[in-house]
Amino acid sequence: MAPHTRPRSLSAAVSAHAVTAALLAAGCSAGPETSGASAAQGWSGTGVNTVSRPVAGGGVAAVTGLRPDGSLETAVFDLAKGTKLWARPATMVGRLSGMGVQPPAVIGTAGSPIVVSLEPQRAGRWKATLVARDARTGAQKWVRPVDSTFGPVRCGAYVCMSEFTARKSARFVVLDPAGGRVVWKMPGIAEVEWADTARLVTFRMAKHPTLEARDLKSGKVLWSFPVERAVGAGVNLSGGWAFGSLGDVLVGYLAPYQARKGKALSAFGFFGLDTRTGKAVWTRRRLLRVYPSANPSVALIARQVTPSGGYGGFEQLDPRTGRTTGTVAGDKAPTSAWWLAFPADLSKLGFLSQGRPGTAYDLRNAAPAQAKGLRAWSFCTVDPAELKITGQRGFFPVAPLCAYELATGKKLTEPGAPPGWYTGAVDGWRVWRDERGVLHAVKDAKGTSPGMYGVQ
Repeated sequence: MAPHTRPRSLSAAVSAHAVTAALLAAGCSAGPETSGASAAQGWSGTGVNTVSRPVAGGGVAAVTGLRPDGSLETAVFDLAKGTKLWARPATMVGRLSGMGVQPPAVIGTAGSPIVVSLEPQRAGRWKATLVARDARTGAQKWVRPVDSTFGPVRCGAYVCMSEFTARKSARFVVLDPAGGRVVWKMPGIAEVEWADTARLVTFRMAKHPTLEARDLKSGKVLWSFPVERAVGAGVNLSGGWAFGSLGDVLVGYLAPYQARKGKALSAFGFFGLDTRTGKAVWTRRRLLRVYPSANPSVALIARQVTPSGGYGGFEQLDPRTGRTTGTVAGDKAPTSAWWLAFPADLSKLGFLSQGRPGTAYDLRNAAPAQAKGLRAWSFCTVDPAELKITGQRGFFPVAPLCAYELATGKKLTEPGAPPGWYTGAVDGWRVWRDERGVLHAVKDAKGTSPGMYGVQ
């Protein structure tokens, strides 16, 4: 997969067949089917076909939607009421299809938040315009011409973006949200993996990628860590990656990539870094992240890869230490086609066979678990339809989850909201898209936490 779907970003998934694994890895989602989510205690947005992951903050939720004519739009909703506040045309220039459709960025508190997105305003050699708008009114605050970019993101109180990504002159810039001026910049392409009010950690994408911490206001380098030191030489970013933060520990995952059949897999595995010093806390090589799954900082469920390149058993890891806390042998998987499925509390590993009885095992002791009455969550489909975006190929919407009765393999029609490990939360609000592209939100959590695709 190239290079991630985040969700955030996603890398190689594990399933019964290689084709299924590739589809899961791409973060693919369903076409029109029965809705897989409802928000009885929140709201459901209308009039927008959501295709990006939702982003929330400052009292609003923002998404990128696909219009019937094939064009994109930025749509912003009042987070408390679900009222659509405004919408503007959106575009992508230079974004890789494996990254999924870029969401807008929401920066600031409830007092004066802004939404930053890419709009199709061509001017001379510039292909688009980065536009910051008042989150509640849509009034324009500032603009910045753009040649090519993966899209804007929030980094602390600033706006971060890699630009000129299609050129050798690619650079990473940190922008002042008040007026759009460049606070500092560095050469190359990078992605923000963690930030607080004083520091940020970027993943610098290169032949030999590094994680690098910098002072958020000045850009001063605080530490740098070559990821190959953790997972081994020969990383290929086409496999994908994912990161999550425990505050003092940054959990990372590099996925494998196989250039062609018969070739060796690129280096892959999990690791944890001390965010203060950049030193490795733990490393676990040759483990695959399975999907669907929680953010790496919330829960780690992985699958072993044998020395010959085959699939082994399943392991649950402690994100803080990397130690194995539970195992399920690989021979417990059915011989027929299956998808992985998990209950809301991630206590069990389920093998879902659509339309047929499935099986489950307790992750704490590997004992067989009762499938009858077990509601398990998995992808709504692994056979998605490509989005028909004008001028873009190879993009899929962010993958939604559906609830299944594991004992029968049937999809539930009244499942309720998907689990918090999938959605994450912002100020107690959980926001997600269902398989029809409808946006939902419910306030039933505490604080802010990352979901499968990162922090909203």
